[in-house]
Formats: sequence, structure tokens, C-alpha cells
Amino acid sequence: MILLCVIGGAASIRRIVALAYPVQNAPAQLAVLDAAFAQKSLLTLLHIVPALVLVSLVPFQFSRRFRNRHIRVHRWMGRLCVSLGLVIGISALGLIRNPIGGPVEVSAILVFDAIFLISLVKAFVHIRRREVAQHREWIIRAMSVALGVATVRPIMGVFFATGRFTGLTPHGFFGMAFWTGFLVTLLTGELWIRYSRQVSFSSRIPSAT
Repeated sequence: MILLCVIGGAASIRRIVALAYPVQNAPAQLAVLDAAFAQKSLLTLLHIVPALVLVSLVPFQFSRRFRNRHIRVHRWMGRLCVSLGLVIGISALGLIRNPIGGPVEVSAILVFDAIFLISLVKAFVHIRRREVAQHREWIIRAMSVALGVATVRPIMGVFFATGRFTGLTPHGFFGMAFWTGFLVTLLTGELWIRYSRQVSFSSRIPSAT
């Protein structure tokens, strides 16, 4: 999780810098990406600045030690994370106009953005009802989708590195990278939910001895 937060933060910072100081003589494929985001610079910043703050807070929110020692801070940070998540999820919808990866990328964004927003809202509703176990599961799902963007980055790196052999451009592989990255991270989060649910249930079973 921390590794994905670092990747997501680095990607956000790189994009912020690229918008402020456009790279001259960048490789052709990167130049295409930079130009596409530059055309939607304000919307891009609205999406990635909250994302940078979110990935900075997520490790603290999932730290049991931090939560136990600073429960009030944890709660306020949780409210901030939900607010940031709503901004990130809603602004993502604006970025699907003229997508680099075409309809395949749009389909991935729509599906996983819906899962993210629904999971975020359900996590908030459950914690308001003091349903901590359900809150935990839904917030894991929401953050799995949020961090899926970081998983997409190394997958894209592989496509970039092998482009001379495959002939694929960002227009061809962006959609595949989005679907693969989001699915891998979401399924990993779901497996962790099911595993930890079984461990929690087993710990409540009284010993036979």
C-alpha cells in the first residue's frame, strides 16, 4: 500500500511539474500525454492535487498504531479523505472527454469510478452508524480503486518500454493498462477483505481445550 501511495504521489507531482514547466524535447509518446493533459490543465489539477493529498494521508489512516493513539485526528482525517475522494471521483468524469485510450479507457474510468464513489459513500454511511467492520471493508474497496491508478503506472511503463517491438502507442494501450491496473488492485483488496474477515471470525471461536 505504501509503495502504491509513493508511486501515486510521484505521478501526481510529475504531472503538476509538467503542467507548470512543460518539458522541451520530450520523447514523442510522453509529449502526446503532456499535450493532452495541458489542454485540460485546470481540471487535471483539480483531480491530481487532491489525489496527492489523499495518498499522503492513506498510510496514516490504515495504521492501527496511529489510529489508536490519535483517534480524533484519525476521524478528522477520515472526513477529509472522503471529501477529497468525492472531488477526485467527480473530476475524473470530466477527464474522459477526448481520452487518450479511446472507448476502452472511458469504460474503465466509468466502471471503477462508480465502484470508488459507491464504496466511499457506503464507508461513510457505515461509520456514521458505528458499523466499524462494514466501514473498514468498504473503505478498503474505495482505496483499492484509488490506488489502482498507481498500479496502472508500471503497467504503462512496460508498454512504453516495449513499444518499439509491439508497435503500440498510448492510444492503443492506455485502455488495457487502465483495466489491468484497476482490476489487479481491486481484486487484491477484495482478497484481503475476505482473508481478514476469516481471521477475525476464527479469533472469535472459543478454544476447545
